[in-house]
Formats: sequence, C-alpha cells, structure tokens
Amino acid sequence: MSAEAPLSPAATPDPKPLIIAGREFRSRLMTGTGKYANFDLMRRSIAASGSEIVTVAVRRVQTNAPGHEGLGEALDWKTLWMLPNTAGCKTAEEAIRVARLGREMAKLLGQEDNNFVKLEVIPDAKYLLPDPIGTLQAAEQLVKEGFAVLPYINADPLLAKRLEEAGCATVMPLGSPIGSGQGIRNAANIQIIIENASVPVVVDAGIGTPSEAAQAMEMGADALLINTAIAQAQDPVLMGYAMGLATQAGRIAYLSGRIPVKGYASASSPLTGTVTG
Repeated sequence: MSAEAPLSPAATPDPKPLIIAGREFRSRLMTGTGKYANFDLMRRSIAASGSEIVTVAVRRVQTNAPGHEGLGEALDWKTLWMLPNTAGCKTAEEAIRVARLGREMAKLLGQEDNNFVKLEVIPDAKYLLPDPIGTLQAAEQLVKEGFAVLPYINADPLLAKRLEEAGCATVMPLGSPIGSGQGIRNAANIQIIIENASVPVVVDAGIGTPSEAAQAMEMGADALLINTAIAQAQDPVLMGYAMGLATQAGRIAYLSGRIPVKGYASASSPLTGTVTG
C-alpha cells in the first residue's frame, strides 16, 4: 500500500556537498522519468526520494514517444534540475545533435543556464552497453561547445580518466546493465575509478535495492542515478523514499569510516576487571 503522506529523506549535513560543474546539490540521488505507470506516480516517487536532479530522454520527449507525451511540463523545473540525456543515440553524431536539442529544451522550460547533458552512446540494443569510442568522441565535442557532460560508461578506469581529462563534469560508470537489477557487478573497477577521479563519480544503472545503493555510496561514490528500481517497484513512492534514505546512509557510513576487516574475533567488552571464580 502506497504511503499517502508526503515522504522525503531528511536533509543531512554533509561537510562536502555534491558539486557538479559549479552547481551545488543537497541530494546525492539522481532519478529518471521513464517506466512509470503515470505522471502522478512519477512526481510523488521523485519527491519521496528527495532527488534534485532528474533525467529526461530528449529524443523520446521530442517524438512524443509513448509515456513521454507532455513529460517536459509534468514536473516543476523551478525545484528540480533537468538532466537531458541522449538515450536512444547509437553514434557520437546523433548524441551531439540530441544534446543540442536538450539544451534548447531546458531553456524553453525555464532553465536558461542549464548546459548539463547525460551522454549516452549505445549502439547495442540487447545489452545496452555504452560505446567507449563514440562516447569519448562526443564528449570532446560537447565540452568544446560548453556543455557540462556527464558520460555514461562501462566501469573502465582508463576511459574514466580520459573523459575527465577531456573536461567532463562527472563520470558515470554502470554497476551492471541498465534495468537489470543485478546490483554492483563491477565493484573492483568502480573502486579504482573512485580512487583516481578528481570529478564526481556517479554510479549509474543496475542498482535494484536500497542495500545496493548504500553499498555504492559506502565505496565512496559521490552520487547515484536510479530509475528502473524505483519506477517498476510494486510501490514506487515507498521505494523512492527507501532509495533516498539508503543513499544518505551509505554516504554517512563512508564519511564515518568503517572498522577494518579482521581474520579473527575481537571482544566488544574489555577483558580487564572481569569477575573470576
């Protein structure tokens, strides 16, 4: 049963807020707009998650694809920051063209200074894995045109560094294939990306549960992007709320510093001063 009361994770003080391309955000959870049963459910789920950055598939809005008719007007862009994405683009050329359309769409909806784009170049329709060469080519051109580029990539540390050097605002390695709900299958490589990145690392795709969201944040990821796990949950509003809390919990845990893993037991209570028979 969906929660009727408005839900939103409580704001948690963070000594190092999320900053992307000079813009500061309180929430470290980004959400999507696809796969919801209706716009009302989408609005309530996003609000419950506490998300401030919301992705919009430019091509699907432009073509009025099923479920996307009127999507641009369905959300309050005075309180949310639009992240136009190039979903559906198979080549760098397509992605560059759609990114330009996305920037114009954001302006028409009142975000005059929005140069953000989530860059997706995905030629493979079955596994939806991003093309590393096309992504780098498109990113280099879009950075030249003044975009804040957030590229969706495989968990490839070398590619992540190349994109950072090209001027991307973030890198967005996948946890596992889009919509698969497989969780974090590339933890070792994501950890390398996090350790070597000087821009925010956003784990994108594959997260299915709040525990997986918390896991990604505990690793040191700066943010998450979650869509399917919320939109297709039995109760998307409650799942949005849970994902928002998990993102916060994982971040706080990372900042707190976990205890080291040991190969032996360590008593919680002191051994001195105990009663002996």
